[in-house]
Amino acid sequence: MAKAIRFYEPGAPEVMRWESVEVGEPGPGEVRVRHHAVGLNFADTYFRSGLYPAALPAGMGVEGAGVIEAVGPGVADFAVGDRVTYTGSPLGAYSTSRVMPAAPLIKLPDAISFETAAAMTMRGLTSAYLLRRIATLAPGDTVLLHAAAGGVGLIFTQWASLLGVNVIGTVSTDEKAEIARAHGCTHTIVYRREDVAARVRELTDGAGVPVVYDSIGATTFQQSLKSLKRRGLLVCFGTSSGAVPPIDAMQLAIHGSLFVTRPALADYIADESERAALAGELFEHVSSGRIKIQINQRYPLDQAVQAHHDLEAGRSIGSSVFSLDTITD
Repeated sequence: MAKAIRFYEPGAPEVMRWESVEVGEPGPGEVRVRHHAVGLNFADTYFRSGLYPAALPAGMGVEGAGVIEAVGPGVADFAVGDRVTYTGSPLGAYSTSRVMPAAPLIKLPDAISFETAAAMTMRGLTSAYLLRRIATLAPGDTVLLHAAAGGVGLIFTQWASLLGVNVIGTVSTDEKAEIARAHGCTHTIVYRREDVAARVRELTDGAGVPVVYDSIGATTFQQSLKSLKRRGLLVCFGTSSGAVPPIDAMQLAIHGSLFVTRPALADYIADESERAALAGELFEHVSSGRIKIQINQRYPLDQAVQAHHDLEAGRSIGSSVFSLDTITD
């Protein structure tokens, strides 16, 4: 038996239940992982609320780190005792242990703790593909990043700084602005009192930026378009404020022959070799201390309801994790 968070209908955080579950033995291509830490991501709220469809009843969570306890037939690349981390489907990371496909697993270097892995695997790989795969950025380029003090934001800004890329970051408070600047943001915009697009134009001598990275969605879409330079790229990689509205193609022409993409991490780590390359670069930066992972919120797994309330209310800074080392099945 194990303990896990499950939900039987979409809704508010209170639909999640802390339950005992049967785990069993891994089948072909599967392993059983005992979690030491689990990541808390805004995407988790999308599944819980019903924005992202899930076959119910379902587990919760797509990111965890731990040790392999058992290996099923046909698994050649992993062994009992391996330290691993992962992000991606199927749901079920909010658990003390689980049986899951071996395919998404990434071997975790000894230099990186389980908590750090759970705090950075999804966010770090997201930062990796945004900076290394979506657009070709050169030293001296300036980009706009929304939610610069969030879990992705604090990794992205440090990585961008290593590449010589300047980041204009939007934040909700002066406290978050200070944190974002400490992690590599060149300029910050407190969106609650400043016009984002006007400030971006001011900071870029009227030109705008070549790329906007927008994880907010509905409330920032228009400001993002207005912040781009001619033939710029809007990268809509999240929808924390709601879905992006339908795009009128003529508006893209009016604003300067713009491009828009809605990428998903899964499509950038589906290929095993590409996933290994992005993870290897991430792990190297973190192991060396060039990128620091800030964990500002830690929760027991049975407090997932409170964790989701905090996340949706904007009370979180940096990464959040569930620590499982004190939980017994």
